[in-house]
Amino acid sequence: METFELLANPARLRIVHALRGDRTLTTGELCARLPDTSKATVYRHVDTLTAAGVLEVAEERRVRGAVERLYRLRQDKASIPAEAAAELPADAYRSVFAVAMAVLMAEFNGYLDGEKADPAADLVGFRQHALWLNRAELEQMIAELRAVIAPRLANQAEPGRDQYLLSPIIFPIERPR
Repeated sequence: METFELLANPARLRIVHALRGDRTLTTGELCARLPDTSKATVYRHVDTLTAAGVLEVAEERRVRGAVERLYRLRQDKASIPAEAAAELPADAYRSVFAVAMAVLMAEFNGYLDGEKADPAADLVGFRQHALWLNRAELEQMIAELRAVIAPRLANQAEPGRDQYLLSPIIFPIERPR
């Protein structure tokens, strides 16, 4: 299965998000992160992602006579390569975007349904800005965003640090006549 097909599934993409930041989680912990998804579905998608090499077993341990596995995301396998993305037809981009929006909505609903949800205190934000940029300006802005975001991707979970989902979306809405 191609990376595109693997990640074009809401449950699998949510599993990938849950494991970002060099986290290791058991399937049970993943089920807790996706309470609106059945355990059987989570287990099936973990198996699919593992077989495809997107996830790897980071550790195995014995728990009450059973083997419990902790999974880790392989960052190098968890995105669609630029060359493959360049060859996708418009309908594939539509599908991926729909999945991304479904995942974003599921994650946001999960946050809001949590006991400690406080959007104002948690600095929850969603803005849209219409910018006029030429190609060089767009490339510079993307590079600047990457320079700001990339170092923070290495942050580890620790007390006082909460995990946030950042979803930049960029596409042209109007071209000058």
